[in-house]
Amino acid sequence: MHLEIIWNKPGDCPKCGMSLEPKTVTAGEDHADAAELKAMQFRFAISALLTLPILALTFSEMIPGLEQGFQISGKLSAWIQFGFATPTVLWGGWIFFKRAWDSVRRRSLNMFTLIALGTGVAYGYSVLGVLFPETFPKSFQDHHGQASLYFEAASVITVLVLLGQALELRARSKTSAAIRALLHLSPKTARRILADQTEEDIPLEQVVKGNLLRIRPGEKIPVDGRVEEGSSSADESMITGESIPVEKQKGDPVIGGTLNATGSLIVRAERVGNETLLSGIVRMVSEAQRSRAPIQRLADTVASYFVPAVIAAALLTFAIWNVYGPSPRLTYALLNAVSVLIIACPCALGLATPMSIMVGVGRGAQNGVLIKNAGALEMMEKVNTLVLDKTGTLTEGKPKLTNVYALEKGKEDECLLLAASLEKASEHPLAQAILAGVEASKLKAVKHFKAIPGQGVTGNIDGRFVILGNKKIFETFQVASAELLAKAETFQQNGETVIFLAADKSPLGLVSVADTIKTSTLEAVRLLHQEGLQLIMLTGDQRLSAEAVAKKLGIDEVRAEVLPQEKRSVILELQAQGRKVAMAGDGINDAPALAQAEVGIAMGNGTDVAMESAGITLIKGDLRGILKARRLSREVMKNIRQNLFFAFAYNILGIPIAAGILYPIFGILLSPVIASAAMSLSSVSVISNALRLRKIHLE
Repeated sequence: MHLEIIWNKPGDCPKCGMSLEPKTVTAGEDHADAAELKAMQFRFAISALLTLPILALTFSEMIPGLEQGFQISGKLSAWIQFGFATPTVLWGGWIFFKRAWDSVRRRSLNMFTLIALGTGVAYGYSVLGVLFPETFPKSFQDHHGQASLYFEAASVITVLVLLGQALELRARSKTSAAIRALLHLSPKTARRILADQTEEDIPLEQVVKGNLLRIRPGEKIPVDGRVEEGSSSADESMITGESIPVEKQKGDPVIGGTLNATGSLIVRAERVGNETLLSGIVRMVSEAQRSRAPIQRLADTVASYFVPAVIAAALLTFAIWNVYGPSPRLTYALLNAVSVLIIACPCALGLATPMSIMVGVGRGAQNGVLIKNAGALEMMEKVNTLVLDKTGTLTEGKPKLTNVYALEKGKEDECLLLAASLEKASEHPLAQAILAGVEASKLKAVKHFKAIPGQGVTGNIDGRFVILGNKKIFETFQVASAELLAKAETFQQNGETVIFLAADKSPLGLVSVADTIKTSTLEAVRLLHQEGLQLIMLTGDQRLSAEAVAKKLGIDEVRAEVLPQEKRSVILELQAQGRKVAMAGDGINDAPALAQAEVGIAMGNGTDVAMESAGITLIKGDLRGILKARRLSREVMKNIRQNLFFAFAYNILGIPIAAGILYPIFGILLSPVIASAAMSLSSVSVISNALRLRKIHLE
């Protein structure tokens, strides 16, 4: 649909006819969307079942000798087709006729104008052929004396378009469900501290700016605010993409929906309700989804020129035959004008795009590339700028132990053992990365363990007082080591998080933890550069970490410490420069940018929200899948162009013949039987060409 169209209730877009998207998605279930999808699926299922007998009868009549097997006369067959086609076209396709009428009334011809015109004329002509076959000239009758019918064309087009509408509604429903899942990330209640220092649990909706809230360890932070008391570490990866927990002390900001890990905090609410960062993300994703052009925009463009041209050709045909034609002039004029409209019926055009898309999507799925919509597949070949998130896209998304350094050479294993033994009792998110480097059976017992929020941990191991934490804990216990500080700076320049270790207040060494680069990323970046793509890293991580990863991989440009709403702004900035942008990411924080980009690419190991906001999902989370998606896009779009050529070549050649251009020279009028066969041949050509996509190589 078109972004500039704003309506006060659900309905159809007055420009393209597609269903309007809601501006705001609420946390509750959208029963209207679910009911619309269910109704469309029911229409499709019934219409498809009713179309099968029509196709069986039509093909049996076209193949010599096969019609005897059915033991059905031409007239009986015509009445059976009429009986099955009537509910299919008039009930199943009623919404298309309604949208077509709206397009005429609003003077904005679109895809539905073309569909209604083709199916309506094919059905109407066929009804006349069933009810009044004797009124048709002999050249318009078959060997049974029955006027040839086009019920199968009208029914097939109706079913195909219903299928497309059902898939579009299903995609919209999934996206809305994913956005609603974001709203559920915030807790339902908050613990408010009253003036007399008592505490009460209240619904989240009752929290107002200035309220003091207590957040206990393991609880989600309910609203955006600032720490008034306490210290802890918060897992903000769902919002910022930063896999390393962020230390929180008095005065630091906190984000609603993120997880408070280790300590107790008292937070003053600053942004509540629709003002929170999480609500902003939901709003941006919704707006970006609305701004997407409809999948059938190409058909709309064609319809805006094709429909008036066909109508003009039909009127001109009627006028010429009515003035210059043989007797009965009015009959010939009417039948030839109707023939022009029937021959222009978009049967092959209706198959051209969906057949290629259907086969291409299946081929992509076999290679680990899931295509959510045709728009993403169409744009992928045109992309010249690829924006990449760091955490979970270029990297594994999980902290791992990367280095152990000891002041005394040969003591690295001892340092790691002491650090891991102490971390065994810790709840800090980085503890698991350190523990993974030591066998559980070798860990030493720890006495008098103590966690110091925002700094680290201490404890007694084998009679020694061991200290483990960040730079602040060394300052607290007055431990100094210029050598360790210098080494720590080296590790930090590589994007690693450093943890200092001391025993009895004497420095021993340090361990470092980092989010490691995926093994396939380096090759993927090289191949993407060969494709001529400009690569930009867009991440909420710290600049030092981001630049270290970009340097190793050869990324062209880095934009670090970017908030979710700023990510979408960067995409808009690149698009304003005329670039065709694809965005690859895996987190909730990436969702607005994924939805805004011409092509959103989600990692299969990422969040549901990211995958529903994106047009393409890479099942294995391997960036090399982008190359497969790009090759698939090229092949599918080339196939669609070939199909459109077949469809339009048929119309361009068929319309003049249907108008009677051969009659003055050869005395030939287009036989409906031949027209029906030609229409079928055009469709068979399109289908056969589309099926070639099953054999394309994407590696």
